[in-house]
Amino acid sequence: MNKTEIFILSGFLGSGKTTLLKQLLEDEKKQGRKVAVMMNELGKVSIDSDSVDEDVPLKELLDGCICCTISDKLEAQLQELLTVEKPEVIYIETTGAAHPVEVLDSILSPLFADRMIVKGIISVVDGPRWLNRKSLSPQVQQLLIEQVRHADLIVLNKADALTEAEQALLTMEIQALNSHAFNILTSYSKVAMKQIRGMSPGEKKDSAHSHVFSDLKLSTYVYQFQNPVNQSDFEDFLKSLPDTVYRIKGYLKLHPSHYPFLFQFSYGMPLYMQENINMPLNIVFIGENLDWDIIEQQLLALEKKATESL
Repeated sequence: MNKTEIFILSGFLGSGKTTLLKQLLEDEKKQGRKVAVMMNELGKVSIDSDSVDEDVPLKELLDGCICCTISDKLEAQLQELLTVEKPEVIYIETTGAAHPVEVLDSILSPLFADRMIVKGIISVVDGPRWLNRKSLSPQVQQLLIEQVRHADLIVLNKADALTEAEQALLTMEIQALNSHAFNILTSYSKVAMKQIRGMSPGEKKDSAHSHVFSDLKLSTYVYQFQNPVNQSDFEDFLKSLPDTVYRIKGYLKLHPSHYPFLFQFSYGMPLYMQENINMPLNIVFIGENLDWDIIEQQLLALEKKATESL
């Protein structure tokens, strides 16, 4: 099954995300690829939706941030896009207030995470604002840092408003925060499309159990349970995970229940909610600098142990 590529456009308000999105859509049209867009605005009225052509499927998520207040709407609309439109690529333009980890967490529903491939997070940085960020609130300063730290490609925008010395300082500060990402110094969000196309989640390993994406700053992993597991063994597994596993969510069966549990894990805290219908037993991991092969082997061992104890 061909998976839909997902690109996440991150960056603070007014940094140039929509200008970049327009260029990406023009290029997709030239390539003849089927594309869709999800656009998130904090207000009740969309300001930027006019920048998307009428023939491009567009889902607007208004009056809230996909990270938190409207994440349930995001899941429903994303599932509709994947099922009805079946695009080859979806561009998700987040609000300026969105945190990249939270966005990934909202997007990767266990119901359809195995039908998508996250190509990466593109963060657009407003150069002058970054250099003057000390005038902003501590919360906004931290958000700008997080949007840079978790990016795979960073567009250093509005370079025309900076001196050469300021451009050098901007580049140096961004690289110090995220040496992993590729930086592009530009104006009007002009980026060579081959640099976007070159974003790659690395080697994919497909088996009955896993879809592994490596090489991204933030990587994701989908595991599909074939059998129930013991809760105590599963919780021992959770305790053994590195701190760089940020989120886990999905469905799993625990002995002796006939129905699965919705499981969520954040900041080291597990949460189980009993379901009363069968759900696909997919579980999604989001983390950084992780060896997903080791985690897969641990999960396979959990299933084997539980099956042998029956």
